Amino acid sequence: MANGCADCAGVRTPVQHSHATFKGEGKTLESFARWLSLDNLISLVVLFGAAMIAGIINSVAGGGTLISFPSLLAFNVPSIPANATNTAALWPGTLSSAVAYSKDTKLYRDLLVPLLVPSALGGLLGAFALVVTPPEIFDRIVPFLVLFATLLFAFRDQINRLFNLGNGEESVTALGRVWGFLFQLFVATYGGYFGAGIGILMLGSLSIMGLRDIHRMNGLKTILGTVINVIGFVFFALKGLVVWNLAILMAIGAIIGGYVGARTAKRVKPHYIRAFVIVVGLSVSVWLFVK
Repeated sequence: MANGCADCAGVRTPVQHSHATFKGEGKTLESFARWLSLDNLISLVVLFGAAMIAGIINSVAGGGTLISFPSLLAFNVPSIPANATNTAALWPGTLSSAVAYSKDTKLYRDLLVPLLVPSALGGLLGAFALVVTPPEIFDRIVPFLVLFATLLFAFRDQINRLFNLGNGEESVTALGRVWGFLFQLFVATYGGYFGAGIGILMLGSLSIMGLRDIHRMNGLKTILGTVINVIGFVFFALKGLVVWNLAILMAIGAIIGGYVGARTAKRVKPHYIRAFVIVVGLSVSVWLFVK
């Protein structure tokens, strides 16, 4: 994408230098040696750690994007490539979760296939919208997106109660399917464009349809979220927006974090994780607004 690549030109930070080196000079021994400079290694270690923390948070409470995406921005990776790279780094973790949840969605197979359509279409529309958004406009939108996602995360219990999640009997009507389809299209478009906070939005979408079993809804949500992220990832990759060396490094960190989080989830009180994510999200929002 012309805007994204132009935004990556004239890079100064070690992380951005690694992107320019690999794209502009080829993977020669000389460029690889420069890529492995001390400053670069420190940056890469920090980003790896941020991705690992994001993986842990996603497996325990959700909201990992509020850690990994700002970490890329902190090292001056331009906002649009940072968003694309973050999507590329985190989708393998959501895919593994989707596989794990597959048994919980067996009773919803008749709903899964129809919802895959708005999820794929919306993910593509959102990714396209990101690509055609001028970088300077996206830079202005990002603080609001991060704040919106943080508030969604902070008030998700209240949102759950608003939609009566986990209570009452399930009854999926024809009208509920229509409204659920349309709302899922909106959620998927937002997810393809930015992505943070789509989990709670999808639970709202599924509840509009009349679903109430929170565990099966989580399984359905994870599968649909994976579709949105993979569609966005493929589109961003084809447009040349993904910083591959960072995406691969962070994907490894996120996978390790997801495994660690899944193994230790029962020993960590979720409200501590949630408080940490909310504090980080609000702090990042303030930082982005004054940046």
